[in-house]
Amino acid sequence: MLHPFFRSPALRASAHPVLSADFESAFAAARHAAPATAAAVQTAERLPEWNLTDLYPAMDSPELKADLGKVDVACKAFETAFKGKLAALLALPDGGAALGAAVKSYEEVDDLLGRIASYGSLIYAGDTSDPARAKFYGDIQERLTDASTHLLFFTLEMNRLDDAALEAAMADPALGYYRPWVEDLRKDKPYQLDDKIEQLFHEKSNPSRGAWSRLFDETISSLRFTVDGQDLAIEPTLNLMQDPREEVRKSAGLALADTFGKNLRLFTLITNTLAKDKEISDRWRGFEDVASSRHLANRVEKEVVDAMVEAIRVSFPRLSHRYYALKARWFGKDRLEFWDRNAPLPKVETRDIGWGEAKDTVLSAYGAFSPKMADIARTFFEKSWIDAPVRPGKSPGAFAHPTVPSAHPYVLLNYQGKPRDVMTLAHELGHGVHQVLAARQGALMAPTPLTLAETASVFGEMLTFRRLLDGAETPRARKIMLAQKVEDMINTVVRQTAFYTFERDVHTERRNGELTAEKIGEIWMNVQGESLGPAIHLGAGYETFWTYIPHFIHSPFYVYAYAFGDCLVNSLYAVYENAADGFADRYLEMLSAGGTKHHAELLAPFGLDARDPAFWQTGLSLIDRMISELESMEG
Repeated sequence: MLHPFFRSPALRASAHPVLSADFESAFAAARHAAPATAAAVQTAERLPEWNLTDLYPAMDSPELKADLGKVDVACKAFETAFKGKLAALLALPDGGAALGAAVKSYEEVDDLLGRIASYGSLIYAGDTSDPARAKFYGDIQERLTDASTHLLFFTLEMNRLDDAALEAAMADPALGYYRPWVEDLRKDKPYQLDDKIEQLFHEKSNPSRGAWSRLFDETISSLRFTVDGQDLAIEPTLNLMQDPREEVRKSAGLALADTFGKNLRLFTLITNTLAKDKEISDRWRGFEDVASSRHLANRVEKEVVDAMVEAIRVSFPRLSHRYYALKARWFGKDRLEFWDRNAPLPKVETRDIGWGEAKDTVLSAYGAFSPKMADIARTFFEKSWIDAPVRPGKSPGAFAHPTVPSAHPYVLLNYQGKPRDVMTLAHELGHGVHQVLAARQGALMAPTPLTLAETASVFGEMLTFRRLLDGAETPRARKIMLAQKVEDMINTVVRQTAFYTFERDVHTERRNGELTAEKIGEIWMNVQGESLGPAIHLGAGYETFWTYIPHFIHSPFYVYAYAFGDCLVNSLYAVYENAADGFADRYLEMLSAGGTKHHAELLAPFGLDARDPAFWQTGLSLIDRMISELESMEG
């Protein structure tokens, strides 16, 4: 299997590790302002930009150059010291201590690799259109791929050790400390290949899959969309689909469809290539299902994911179909066009929200739940760990990048001053708090499976939403907040499940040969029609909207983690409301566990079990009840 650095998206963020849940409304994370509004917000109040000098002073700094040389030497020295010798180490009288020391050395090298790669990734995310940054990022990736090739043997050789001997050795605290990592590693054992094949896969990862992913990123950043005579990048164009004026939303929607359509051949080639690349890897490793490798990485059973997906699909009529029919009635229509799906409610006045107010809102919500949680989140503001402005070439969306335990996380936003931007800030700070707490587990055990990585972010959103809802001064204000939250939850639960189904269908069909753009569009339209229901008209052009969703490219089957996280948080929040005493302490302890515990073990203190089919209904019932309240307010 790949070195941990290259296979832990929950820890090692690419340019798009954690985007908001509904990519059509949130590819730009701060998803609702027109360009003029964004400019007004940024002019009136300076938004923070991150300070990456905590990693390295500059791209050409002596410190970075020294660490690049150091990591090359460290990886080769580690290989010389331990390759082919682990079984002999284990057989020593103090084998547990000796092997534990080897794992500790491996972790130290991993942390250094992660620091360098994180810096390259964040520099690139700051401006993906800058050729110098793109070259720097590419060179860093190649350099680290070459260096880490010397580490590949370690996990492969670890998994060839005798189970009984390894178990006995873990009685020594030096190795026993790493038990969660060792046990996770053993789960990969059935799927690892011969060392030479693993080395080939590893060395080819950057110029093959990595290159196609980079092509996707740079293409998306360079696309321009003509709306009312203006050539706009993807973020402001998507934001116009949240404009109160229907004619503006329509123009933006058609502009997106037009540009996507003109670039359909390239996106189809990228999709076919990456799907085939994954099929080859899956076949060689022995993964039977197209999503098996993701389930393994997430440390979640296929049966659990299947139960969740089925529960959500059965709920489409009482959730998304029902809500969009209600929204269409609010607009005085039988059905909404696709560009109206995320439109603000009619006759609703909106205002820009300054950065200071957004900060205070989130921190007060966090503080009311846990002062410790608020204190950690406050550090992001005080120490310049957030990059908030919209800039040309900046990576779209929003993410929290944990970097490495020896450093600290960074958050990227594209803040444009709208209410949902506050929720995005709450979401990403939830990730940030999680990453800070989990860092104590070290580079090997801090990474959290994607299904659990979304827990803190969605919980942070829920805390902020509940605080805002409790402060609603009028029934109309409450209605607006409820409607926005229902839409966000539908986008997270229903839409992401539909995205997962789309991916499954595409990857399954790809095994029979290349897919045409028309076939991919057909799959997209069928899945979207099923999930959104008859109240949304998916007109001509919408068949191309699969093209720009980055998770399909960067992290196949990532998307179900959003639905998992949202339903999980709804259940957690129900426990919190019914038994608040001591909940915050248990919650923070859960986050602090990082990747050291299985989801069943983490949820047990709250009386929850994701393996129970009834578990998913708790989360879905919350959405159902919110829609019922909105229906009662319809008049």
